[in-house]
Amino acid sequence: MIYFDLLIGFLKVGLFAFGGAYGAIPVIRDVVLSYGWIEDEMLTYMIAVSESTPGPIMVNLATYVGSSQAGFPGALIATAAVVLPSFVIVLLLIILLKKLLKNPYVQAVLRGMKPCIIGVILATGVYMVLRYCVISSDRPTVSLKAVLLTAFLAVIYFGSRKILKKGLSPIALIGISALAGVVVYGI
Repeated sequence: MIYFDLLIGFLKVGLFAFGGAYGAIPVIRDVVLSYGWIEDEMLTYMIAVSESTPGPIMVNLATYVGSSQAGFPGALIATAAVVLPSFVIVLLLIILLKKLLKNPYVQAVLRGMKPCIIGVILATGVYMVLRYCVISSDRPTVSLKAVLLTAFLAVIYFGSRKILKKGLSPIALIGISALAGVVVYGI
């Protein structure tokens, strides 16, 4: 039964996660939490690990969740399920690409999806900042370390865009974030 649940759950993620990795996080969160595969806090940790490891976040998360629930076969099923819809859609789009991209209705749909995807990504970022800058307790208090770390990373990101005119590469930002996290929380 777990194999079927992994297949259906990650097919949902693969079918309905538009906008790349960050746009997929709310869909992944909904599926993973609704099946009770892992807790919200562990999911957030796995998102961080998936961002800092090679490969797409959705694939890394699907592989981890599938492995944690049903071993190697579960990892294969979840990974295949999350990749299959994109694979099929891309194959179909390649076949129909020239005609579809000239269609004004398709262009309208694509233009309409852009603000929605930006909103989903922004909402995910705000949720994660608010969720993890506030220490969970009876009376929520702000974690000074998390706020300072977030501010530091924002200064690095926006400062690099101002100074370098193009900003740091995502790889450099991930490395700086990891190093800053080790310094702030590890020492």
